[in-house]
Amino acid sequence: MLYVTADLYDADACHVKYHIIATSSVANMFGQESMRIVCKDVTAETLYDVLHDTSYRKKWDTNMIDTFDIGRLTVNADVGYYSWKCPSPLKNRDFVTMRSWLPLGNDYLIINYSVKHPEYPPKKDYVRAVSLLTGYLIQSSGANCCTLYYLTQVDPRGSLPKWVVNRASQLVAPKAMKKIYKACLKYPEWKRKHEPNLKPWRYPEQNTLPCINVADLTVQRADSLENIDESSVSEEKAQHHSDDDET
Repeated sequence: MLYVTADLYDADACHVKYHIIATSSVANMFGQESMRIVCKDVTAETLYDVLHDTSYRKKWDTNMIDTFDIGRLTVNADVGYYSWKCPSPLKNRDFVTMRSWLPLGNDYLIINYSVKHPEYPPKKDYVRAVSLLTGYLIQSSGANCCTLYYLTQVDPRGSLPKWVVNRASQLVAPKAMKKIYKACLKYPEWKRKHEPNLKPWRYPEQNTLPCINVADLTVQRADSLENIDESSVSEEKAQHHSDDDET
């Protein structure tokens, strides 16, 4: 069992607290990861909107390759696709997840987990990863401040090098939290220029996604997916590929 805890601060009044709990087979599973970030000058409503707004996500999520909504199940549940970059020469990963959300007075809850959709099977050039459970809890801390709690347990499929797991848990994930915070600071101005009244996650009558029959979905089991071995890829080789990609 591995347990890591740390507090990170920066000059942007952003505080990230995280801990990671992983099994001994750390190269095969990310284990359970939880983080907390205090966001000053950001309302809970703004943070909630940023986490929902896929159009805006394409502006700030530099690790993302693509994301889109597939269809809706209810007024507060949908199915979506997300793919993200892995350090080259590792294969990129993607998800198909069912997401649900719930306003709780001044607070908000968003959760997702992986599902199988018949029209979105695994792609040839990606490894289909599995979100066992991912959740965001946004708690209002006053008129212009909130706290984001993030919990995730993801199976990236395959045997990953330990340096990838370490980088993801100790560097990438905390940086992603701070990136969300900075995106929140810029969101109100951006949204004023991009369909400011369109927020289907708040106003279900605006949702034009096709309806999905829940009977067409099944929970995505990790053991039914490809399990590739990338454990031998060195960090130096990955860095070399990254340099080539930039030239």
